[in-house]
Formats: sequence, structure tokens, C-alpha cells
Amino acid sequence: MTPRHRTINLRRSDLTDAQNLRDLPSVDETLGRLSALDADYPRTLIVAEIRRALEEAIRALRAGSEPVPIDIQVREALAAFAAPSLRGVINATGVILHTNLGRAPLGPQDLIAGYSNLEYDLASGKRGKRDVHTGRLLEGLLGRPAIAVNNNAAAIYLTLHELAAGYEVIVSRGELIEIGDGFRIPEIMARSGAILREVGTTNRTHIDDYRQAINERTRLLLRVHPSNFRISGFTARPALKELAALGREVSIPVYEDLGSGCLFDMKPYGIDEPLVGDSIRDGADLVSFSGDKLLGGPQAGILAGKPELVSRLRRNPMFRALRLDKTINQILEGMLRNLLLERWDRIPALRMIRLDVAQIRERAQAMANSLDSVAATVIAGTSLIGGGSTPEQALPTYLIAIECEDVVALERRLRRGDPPIIARIEDQRLLLDLRTVFPKEEPILVKAILNESKAGQ
Repeated sequence: MTPRHRTINLRRSDLTDAQNLRDLPSVDETLGRLSALDADYPRTLIVAEIRRALEEAIRALRAGSEPVPIDIQVREALAAFAAPSLRGVINATGVILHTNLGRAPLGPQDLIAGYSNLEYDLASGKRGKRDVHTGRLLEGLLGRPAIAVNNNAAAIYLTLHELAAGYEVIVSRGELIEIGDGFRIPEIMARSGAILREVGTTNRTHIDDYRQAINERTRLLLRVHPSNFRISGFTARPALKELAALGREVSIPVYEDLGSGCLFDMKPYGIDEPLVGDSIRDGADLVSFSGDKLLGGPQAGILAGKPELVSRLRRNPMFRALRLDKTINQILEGMLRNLLLERWDRIPALRMIRLDVAQIRERAQAMANSLDSVAATVIAGTSLIGGGSTPEQALPTYLIAIECEDVVALERRLRRGDPPIIARIEDQRLLLDLRTVFPKEEPILVKAILNESKAGQ
């Protein structure tokens, strides 16, 4: 009987792909060609990147596309490991608390190298508490004991977990906000173990709504300042003094999350935000706010209020999980000292907010004049606070408006430069706002614009 043979039909592309796969170099062959890299990178890392590059090349060939040459891919990957990913940028957008650029800009830092007395009492020679370094300054600013955790969401979580886990927290439906990056007040409450009790409607909540919702399981009255949005029109909510009076009447603490953390009156500079001190004076038993918004410091969440409540929060086991590290402690301490001593200009965000618009115009005109080969004019505009603070509030400023043939390409080249320069595009013009540009950065900005403008010609 004649054996039956299976016929295999190969397409020309299958043969080509198979040939291309056979043409790929081996790991050892590639390692030999890249032996000069041994002086700068560990051998194990080089080998791992070669294998990763080969795997990507195989996937590309099977998908019918041309792979990046192995040697180039390995060199670029190793160089990316060696270069810092977190880099300083020049913020020319005019957004002072730019969330994507780290919110409040930090001033020069003289960080402690080596060891420090983070948790060591030098006077007694015994173990100390790390929050004493910021706590005494916060109490000096607010007149209440205070602690700091790693952000304001953590402050909210810690408060709810300690004061209301397993019990009800009453909050207005109009204050159930999203605080950024998809994190929402109801979700934080659920994770803390607290039970949400909504009262009122989206636009109107009255003091009697709170009163009627109080029962034997109520442990906290929560008030959330809408720092990142506004509801206008037919709206109402009880004043904090009313809510605090109700809290005292029924012996239930009132907790206000202020978000932005405004410590001094900014109305003379065009910013209308509630003051932390006013909330405490109006009867809030506990307040929380961010460290990296209008406070002008690093990322942190501050909790301040009645001694017995702050003491409970500090004893909660979650406080250790949420506390600040030594670096943020030091930066926050320095910033709080500047606030207490009213050294406003040492806090970059506050200095930018307080800048005189005539000064910005003068700087902008001087820079526009230096851009002699670029079509640059000075126009009136607005700066934003940003960072989820002061919605619909803007500061007057002057902008440098640059016109060119391909403004999108110019913005991209500046953004990918060294240092990266972040600007904004409106009406087919590149706009630069010097309110958020440090004076020492101006020569760098001028040079980059001149160079990149020439490169685009």
C-alpha cells in the first residue's frame, strides 16, 4: 500500500519570516559585539536586555514589521536605566500648582546627609517621636496640636478609620467629591470601615437634614470643602458654625476636610479660599488639608484639632503606615518655619501667587525683546492656581506669544529638550507665562527657544 503523504503549503511570507528569525543573532554573539558596555553596566543587566530585545524582535517579525536593530535597542535601554527618569522641568504654563509637574514647586533644599535625630530626643538621650519636628510649628501656626501623614487622602482615611469605623458618618450629598486620579470620598469611606450616610441633595442641604439623620450609630459629622469644583445657582448648605453647634449639642465631633490648606488671607492677590484658622475658630473639632497645594510644601496631609482627637489619631496603628519619611519631614519642617516666620518669598508657590503683574509684564517684554529672530509678542492673559484648588479663579498675567510655521512641533521639541520646557498652545501660538518660571531659568528658556526655532526652519 502506498503511504499517504501530508502536503504542506508554505506561503512565501512564511519562508521569509523563518529566514529572518534564523538571521537573528544569538545572545553570546550580541554580547561579544557589545563587550565595551561591560565597563559601565553589570553583565547580568546587559544579558537581560539582550534577551528582551531578541524577544521583541521575534514578536515584530511574526507581526510582519521590521524590528529595531538589537544593538541599538540594548544600548538605548541601558542608557535609559542610567539616566534619571524624574527630572527638573521649566514650567512656563502659568499653572502654579501643576498636578502633573509635582504641584507646589519646592525651593532649594539642603537635605541632611548621613544620620539625623529623626526619632531621637537629644535632650534626654532617649527615643523620640518623628512628628515633633513639624508638630510644634503646626501648633504655632494653627493654635492646635497637629500631625502629618503622606497625603490628604491618607488624612481622611485615618480620621474615618479611627473615629467612625463600623459606624455612620453623615455627609452632604453635594460634598461626595472625587479628590483626584479617580479617588472618591465614598470609596475612601468604605475602605476605612465607616458607613456613609448621605443627607440633602446635590445642590441644597440644610442643618435639619443633618439633625434628622443623627442616630445612636452616628460617630462623625463630615464637611468637605469643594476646593476643586463649584456648584452655582440654587444652592445652600449650613454654615460651619451651625454644624459645629449641632455637633456640640449631640456630642458628635465635626470634621472638615479643607483640601487646599490656605493659612493666610490671599484675597489681596485674587484668591478667595477658606482659611484653616477660620474653620478652627468656627468650631470644627478636626480639620485636614494638603501640604502641596496652597500651603506650598511637599506632598503631605495635615490633621489638626482638639488634643484628644489628634491623640487618638496618632495612636491608631494606621498612623505608622501613613506617616512621613525623614526626607519629607525635613522639607515640610523648613517650609512650615518659613510660614510661621512669614518668610513668604522663600516659598515658591506663594511667591508666584503674590507676584506683581507689572513685574511679570516687564520680565515678559525683556524676554520678548531678546528673542530677536522669533516672532514673539507680549499679550495680556491669565495664570491658574491649579492642583485642584480655587476653580474658576485666575490671576492676571502677561504672556509671551510665539508664532511659527509649526507651533506643535516647536512645543514638542521644547518638551523633549534638556531641561524639558512645558508650555501651552492656544490659537496656534505657543504661550509662555513667566509667573511660573524662576528668574534663573529665563536665560535657559531664551536659549532653548532660539535654538529650537532655528531647528524648525
